[in-house]
Amino acid sequence: MRLFGILLVLAGAAHGVFGQTNALEIRKLTLEDCIQAALEHNLDVKIKRLNPDISRSTLRAAYGAYDPSLSFSGGHDSSVSPGGIDAQGRLYSGTEMDINTFNSSLNGMLPWGTTYTIGAQASDAYGTQPGMAAGPAYVITNSFVDINSRQTISFLSTNYSTVPTRNFFQSVNAGVGLAGFTQPLLKNFWINNAGLQILLDKKNLKITELDLRAQVMNTITAVEQAYYNLIFSQENIVVQEKALQLAEQLLAENRKRVQVGTLAPLDEKQAESQAASSRADLLAALGTESTQQRVLKSLLSDEYSNWKDVSVRPVEQLAAIPQRFNLQESWSKGISLRPDLLEQKLALEKQGYIVKFQKNQLFPELDLVGTAGYNASSTLSFDNAMTQLGARDNPYWTIGGQISFPLGNINARNTYKAAKLTKEQIALQLKQLQQNILIQIEDAIETAKTALQRAAATREARIYAGAALDAEQKKLENGKSTSFQVLQLQRDLTTARSTEIRALADYNIALANLAANEGTTLDRRHVKLDVR
Repeated sequence: MRLFGILLVLAGAAHGVFGQTNALEIRKLTLEDCIQAALEHNLDVKIKRLNPDISRSTLRAAYGAYDPSLSFSGGHDSSVSPGGIDAQGRLYSGTEMDINTFNSSLNGMLPWGTTYTIGAQASDAYGTQPGMAAGPAYVITNSFVDINSRQTISFLSTNYSTVPTRNFFQSVNAGVGLAGFTQPLLKNFWINNAGLQILLDKKNLKITELDLRAQVMNTITAVEQAYYNLIFSQENIVVQEKALQLAEQLLAENRKRVQVGTLAPLDEKQAESQAASSRADLLAALGTESTQQRVLKSLLSDEYSNWKDVSVRPVEQLAAIPQRFNLQESWSKGISLRPDLLEQKLALEKQGYIVKFQKNQLFPELDLVGTAGYNASSTLSFDNAMTQLGARDNPYWTIGGQISFPLGNINARNTYKAAKLTKEQIALQLKQLQQNILIQIEDAIETAKTALQRAAATREARIYAGAALDAEQKKLENGKSTSFQVLQLQRDLTTARSTEIRALADYNIALANLAANEGTTLDRRHVKLDVR
């Protein structure tokens, strides 16, 4: 009775699982359908797909170092100064002045390191200033006392000097030309910060494109694995259902024999135990299938809730199609196509640019500097000054050089040394990755070969197990065998069936893994990666 209660519980659980499955929307998909859905909706792919666009924008931003900067400024100054008396006692008038100024400049840097400033300026000064005019300035009365007459004698003395006046003036000045340029001749001549960043960003763009390619390959491989594992789990359910059917059939037959007295009760109990075990195995297979459903659906969707009530049914069947394996060809493909290896090569090239830049920083700053342009000046009008500029009557230019270098240059020398060591390290990492790829490809080929052999061997084992069970059941019907032996052969057949489909799934997964190790996943699945 206790065993019977357990069977009822298991039967109820199985009914609940089957009932839930029947309520789901059945969606039949080929492997190509799954791959296409993953390429459009897989979140990992969608996230990685943005990286090239980000890197492309970053590269364009780096070119902004060469964008010129245009600036304008203008102003009005006004000042008044009081008059006074100079050192000779002369009066002078105050000064009033107004100045209008305008300046513009274009600053920038060229790809070969030249910095420049092109400028234009104009000023208009006008006001009043002191002027001098002749005429009597003041009259002084002089007096003295005559000693003899004791009388005061007075007379007038007129002193002629200058009278302060105020004169209007105007002065217009203008200029235009190359206000200054600097051309590095040593440091920052071969490569400067802006040029280095552009080179690095170009490589980063290629790296993000390869990274996207690697993610697409990994996603396709994961979809293949999940697809074949789902096929296995669903076919394994069929295997376990057949095992349960055989166990229940044997149990029913044993019960009849026990009732008529031709079989011992112990044989009935053994059959009951086998039936309960088979039902438990079926429930485990159903649970595995449910898990594989979620694994595959998570790869295909960016909105999992849309797939919650969907049950995927693979259209394809497991088969072991023999493949030709060539280790040398696979090695050649892996070395030339693996995205991670190509990314490492780009990392080595990036470090090469850094070494070149740091080597250039060892040199002193030796720069060529200069200016050139035209001046204009007029006391008449602004138009007159502009006419002078147009005629280019007053040119000016300067040319020279400047040099600067740190004593000891410790920072530059050690930074350059660190850059070289880093490059050597990246080169060793590249060599290590190449070696690992060769090993991974060889392992993948051997795994595929073994899986193909297993598929053939398990097929034979399943055929022999089925034949052995049929023969033993006939012996049991003729009374020449025992229920225990039949139960054992039933378990052997179930194991053989499950092992066969597992071997078939493993072989197809091994082929997918081999393509991933070779870097040929996209070609194998005829996927063309479109990088915007």
